[in-house]
Amino acid sequence: MRPLAEPAVRDLPSEAGDFEAFFRSEYPRLVRAVYLLSGARAEAEDVAQEAMARVYERWERVRAMDAPDGYLYRVALHLERRRRYRLGVQARKLRPTGREPADPAVVAEARSDVLRALVALPRADREVLVLAGWLGLDGSQAAAVLRVKPSTARARLSRARARFRTELGEGYA
Repeated sequence: MRPLAEPAVRDLPSEAGDFEAFFRSEYPRLVRAVYLLSGARAEAEDVAQEAMARVYERWERVRAMDAPDGYLYRVALHLERRRRYRLGVQARKLRPTGREPADPAVVAEARSDVLRALVALPRADREVLVLAGWLGLDGSQAAAVLRVKPSTARARLSRARARFRTELGEGYA
C-alpha cells in the first residue's frame, strides 16, 4: 500500500494556496501576540486558531484588503476580549454569594474562635467592640452607653479592633 502524501501548496487552488502561505507567515506571530495578551499558551493557540478559521471563511474578501494581517489581528483581539469577558462572567457566577449553607462544623469552629478572642479582651474593649462593631452604634452612641467621651470611645474601639485581630490570629479577615 502506498503512503498518503500530504498535498503540496501547488496542488491546492490558488485561493487556498494564498491562505496557506498567509497562515504559515502569520500564525506564529499571532500566537505570540495573543500569548502576550492572555498569558497562557493554550488559550493563545485556541484564539489564534479560531481567528485563522474566521479569516479563512472570509478569505475571498480578506485577501483583497489592504492589510489582511490587520484584519486577522483585529479578529483575534475581539476573540480574546470575548474570552476574558466570559471568564469574568463565569467567575462572578461561581463566587459565593453567602446564601449557600455553610458547613456546620466550620461555622461552629469559627464561632468558637471568635468567642475565645472576644473573651480574651479586656472588659472595656469587649464592650465598645460589641456596641460599635456588632450592634452598629456610632462613636457618640457607644460613648453615651458607656458614659465616656466620644473620643475615648473611638480610641477604645480602635485599640479593641487591633487586639481582637491579634487574638483571633491568622486565617481570619
